[in-house]
Amino acid sequence: MSTESFPTHTPAPAPAHDPGQASAGPRTGVWLIGARGSVATTALAGCAATVAGLHPPTGLVTETRPFAGAGLAPLSSLVFGGHDTADCPLPKRAEALAEGGVLPHGLPTAVRAELEAADRAIRPGGPQSGDPRSTEELVDAFAADLTAFREEHGLARVVVINVASTEPAPADGTLPASSLYAAAALRAGCPYANFTPSTGIHHPALAEQARASGLPYAGRDGKTGQTLLRSVLGPMFRDRALAVRAWSGSNLLGGGDGAALADPAAAAAKNAGKERVLADTLPTVPEGEVHIDDVPALGDWKTAWDHIAFDGFLGTRMVLQTIWQGCDSALAAPLVLDLARLLARAHEAGIGGPLGELAFYFKDPDALQAPDGVSPATPAGLAEQYQLLLGFARRLGAAA
Repeated sequence: MSTESFPTHTPAPAPAHDPGQASAGPRTGVWLIGARGSVATTALAGCAATVAGLHPPTGLVTETRPFAGAGLAPLSSLVFGGHDTADCPLPKRAEALAEGGVLPHGLPTAVRAELEAADRAIRPGGPQSGDPRSTEELVDAFAADLTAFREEHGLARVVVINVASTEPAPADGTLPASSLYAAAALRAGCPYANFTPSTGIHHPALAEQARASGLPYAGRDGKTGQTLLRSVLGPMFRDRALAVRAWSGSNLLGGGDGAALADPAAAAAKNAGKERVLADTLPTVPEGEVHIDDVPALGDWKTAWDHIAFDGFLGTRMVLQTIWQGCDSALAAPLVLDLARLLARAHEAGIGGPLGELAFYFKDPDALQAPDGVSPATPAGLAEQYQLLLGFARRLGAAA
């Protein structure tokens, strides 16, 4: 196993790029579900800013040295589109994010052409109230949007990534909106990633279709803040043989996520992933729960607090408290771009099925797939997951 450590340098800025000039060679489509939301808008603006050399690619793991030989699509080759039920134009959404401190002031103006181009490619999502279309008709319509996007822009492939607001888990066998989009991705032959806790491609009704498609797909619920920290601290306590008695957490957040997670059913889906990492990492599951509170005044910013009670040598009782204050969209956006590039390259290399090697990015990663059918457990610790990711990058680089 590789002993490469986490990247410790900030990648150099990209060379200057003419925003109106298309990248030479094949182009890759990135289709975002929730394309006018904060995460999608930040990813779009950030990609354009990085390509133009306005900002360094900080936070983009795929722009660090270990991924240089993986054959990933250049950032300049990415073409954006998506589905959304909102109608606020991307340039206006970007301006609002700049006012809230999420995007640098002046950036929405600097990358306005790219935002406008992506906004023209956004199609109405659904299902919305009063929509008379059946499940099959909705999936057909969404798949047709994907196919038209690929053909209109002459794209080699299109990767679909769900960055929409969290939805409650379905109470019956019907397909929720996230699963309708996932079904459309499968029908249109598109790799897929679910950056939300929503059901998406993991609905039982889609299991056989996903398996038979041969398409690469990955994970559920992006790991950006509190759970990222837990995936580092959990192995620390385990490896130092310190007994964790209780681990409680609280989250304060606003924006669309805060409003969506005010629904107890949606919050339950989110919290399950936060608590799973401890169950998968520690020898025994500690007491304690995670709570989420909607604080609209915080906007796109969030505060996560953890209180960890543990025993040391001779039963000495100790406490570790952590506070994470961050901008969720700025944490998530580079990971979305990473996933788009990794999935596109996997598709190009003929690698299909669930990609447990991308566990580094998810609270709820897919299982690893072994040729003999006996799949090893997917590690929950971030350092181990990073080693898996490095191995996957080498596999991509070695693929014809």
